[in-house]
Amino acid sequence: QVQLVESGGGLVQAGGSLRLSCAASGRTFRRYAMGWFRQAPGKEREFVAAITSGGLTYYTDSVKGRFTISRDNAKSTVYLQMHSLNPEDTAVYYCAAGDYVGGYYYAAHNYDYWGQGTQVTVSS
Repeated sequence: QVQLVESGGGLVQAGGSLRLSCAASGRTFRRYAMGWFRQAPGKEREFVAAITSGGLTYYTDSVKGRFTISRDNAKSTVYLQMHSLNPEDTAVYYCAAGDYVGGYYYAAHNYDYWGQGTQVTVSS
């Protein structure tokens, strides 16, 4: 069992930056692929970024060049550094852990554990 706790969300003006953190319990963090997803009001949950156990990273097109996902296995934590935020980035952001996601890092159903989410609001 893995428990995930997100933090770092908040209110920021357009063009600003935030860094989200997701702390995981357990000693097997390093074997999991980690993902960030987001859900805006009235919309489906969407993939944002993922990082494999080996450190490969993937991003949805809308955040490429603005967001960076990273992980610190010693701290059992995954981060999402967000720059140049715009109102379209407003959503609840969730981190997720998957024991085996294969190449389908963008598919929410491949992840086994989820955090409770953290709100990110970008004002115009």
